[in-house]
Formats: sequence, structure tokens, C-alpha cells
Amino acid sequence: MQTRKKYHTQTEAILKAANFCAYQERCHQEVLAKLQEWGIYGDEAAELILFLIENNYLNEERFAKAFAGGKFRVKKWGRTKIKRELKLRQISDFCIGVGLKEIDPDDYLMTLQAVLQKQIDKSKIKHPMLLKQKVFQYAMQRGYESDIIQDVLKTMGY
Repeated sequence: MQTRKKYHTQTEAILKAANFCAYQERCHQEVLAKLQEWGIYGDEAAELILFLIENNYLNEERFAKAFAGGKFRVKKWGRTKIKRELKLRQISDFCIGVGLKEIDPDDYLMTLQAVLQKQIDKSKIKHPMLLKQKVFQYAMQRGYESDIIQDVLKTMGY
């Protein structure tokens, strides 16, 4: 069994936490979990998080922008899935709104169309209604809104 190193001095903890946040954007919840993993709890953890916020290592608005933009561009997630994941990370509604504004509406429609087309091409279903239902369900699971999916499917001729 591997034992975890406890950071005894505040300077060590600050340095380690700052490096953790500088590596990639983090939310408060992730940092708090990491601090607890390191054996830092309560007021000490709260002070450390405050230090990280004041020194701009930790910024939930910036995290929401990076998360939303990244999940959309890389994983092709829709807005509802991104919003749900940000809520799970206890990000405020304001920051979620700011993050979702990172997604260009035209890119969103083009990406959805590409996701749908890829699914249609991959499917072995020949019946048009069954195919449409299957593709629609897939896009819903990816987090796209039903009305937008239907509009895009109409423009594609389904």
C-alpha cells in the first residue's frame, strides 16, 4: 500500500497547489478534492483556495470556458451535456452561461450535422424512420437539444 505524502508546511502546500492549477484549468471542487487527498482540510484548505483565487490560479469562469470549448471541439458534446457536467462540478449558472457562449452557433450546427451524418453512414438500418429515430437518440445522448436535432435532420432530408 502506497502512503501519500502530507505537506506539512504551508509553503509546500501553496507551491504544490499552484502547480496543480497551473498545469490545466481546474474547478474549486477538483482542487478541494486534491487538497483532501494531500491531507489538507478545513480552514487550511479554505485559505489555500482563497490564495489560489486571489493570485488567479483558480478561476471558475475561465474553467467553464475551457471545459465547454474543449468538450465541444474535442468530444463533440452538445450544450445540455456540457451544462450537466459543469453543474456536477458545482459551477455557478453564471459561469456556465459564460462557458457556453464559447461555442459558436454556426460551428454548433455544423458539428451536429457532422455527428449525425457520421452516425447515418455507420448505421446498417435501412428503414428511414428507424434510422432517423436511432440517429436522433444518439444525438440526444451526446447532449444536443431535440429541436435543433430535428431542424438539422430536416435540412439533411430526413
